[in-house]
Amino acid sequence: MSAHRRFDVPQEARGQRLDQFLVAQLEGVSRSRVQLLMEQGDVLVDGEAGKPSRKLRGGERITVTGEPHPAPLKAVAEPIPLEIVYEDEDLAVINKPAGMMVHAGSGQNEDARSRGTLVNALLYRFQALSTTGGELRPGIVHRLDKNTSGLIVVAKNDRAHAALGAMFAGRRMKKTYIALVHGSVARDKGTITAAVSRDPVRRTRMTTRPSEQGRSAVSHYEVVRRIASRFGKFTLVRVRIETGRTHQIRVHMASIGHPVVGDTLYGGAGRLTEQVTSARAARAKNPPETLQLKRNFLHAAELEFAHPVTDKNATGTEMKLEAPLPEELTALLNRLEETEDGAKDEANNDAAASEKQDTGTKVPSRRRTRTIARM
Repeated sequence: MSAHRRFDVPQEARGQRLDQFLVAQLEGVSRSRVQLLMEQGDVLVDGEAGKPSRKLRGGERITVTGEPHPAPLKAVAEPIPLEIVYEDEDLAVINKPAGMMVHAGSGQNEDARSRGTLVNALLYRFQALSTTGGELRPGIVHRLDKNTSGLIVVAKNDRAHAALGAMFAGRRMKKTYIALVHGSVARDKGTITAAVSRDPVRRTRMTTRPSEQGRSAVSHYEVVRRIASRFGKFTLVRVRIETGRTHQIRVHMASIGHPVVGDTLYGGAGRLTEQVTSARAARAKNPPETLQLKRNFLHAAELEFAHPVTDKNATGTEMKLEAPLPEELTALLNRLEETEDGAKDEANNDAAASEKQDTGTKVPSRRRTRTIARM
């Protein structure tokens, strides 16, 4: 963006916020960057400093005198609790909660971009970590999406980092995830082999559409159980990935028509609404129940790898580490399972009501009990 750009506010923009107006005028500049320009004093409205929330009246002259200069990212130690699944002098395995970024990124504003991350917590807990990943990513060998929970391995020294990195590159690190996806997956087992690349239109998304920039990606899935609930049909799957592309499982499952529950970026629903039948609706006194999930139903449940050792000729101890489903995922899964029989009862009652109307004969509803499967 060049300096000293000027805009005359048209009458049709009357009542619009100043920051919203400038986002539409400045190509490729986000709202947070426009607000940063104002904080720097680089936005003038009729010669006076503009505020983001200022309402335009039409006819003003807006002058942009500079470019946004965000504060540099930095990794600082913060006393953030960590669930450590395994630790020794070379590495640690952490059970990362959903909602925590692995390292600082450009998607957050100002100081917040550099805080609250896994790296911040690691620096406070361990002090010394590998330097291979650079100053912003000390110890980080691989990543998990912000809204994905589960196991992530961290290198405490450069030797361990190099060995672990080679395992990932050689596909010798076995990573298994648990996901709940929309719909009933047709096959009990399957492999999705589809290159992943950045979506050319929506840059926050990845895509499996053919592209010269696509990177090979392989995901193997296996059905754990199918759920036909009053909230719809779902499939709980176990997914093992050979590669670790950005959003790989999310974009792969969406590509076969079964997005991850909660993953609104790829078509999943963050709010599930009870699907009330017409017969039940006539009897119901309360509105349909809704379930909300503010994260992706995707959890890195298992890691299997050979421990990196000092002696390159030695054989590393085989490690197998597990992390159970977080409470919020278990609660959602249990609720869906609890409504399975209810969904069948509703179907039976509807059928019985229809049969009664056709024959004039009362047909009793059929009910049964079962033990809810647990992970």
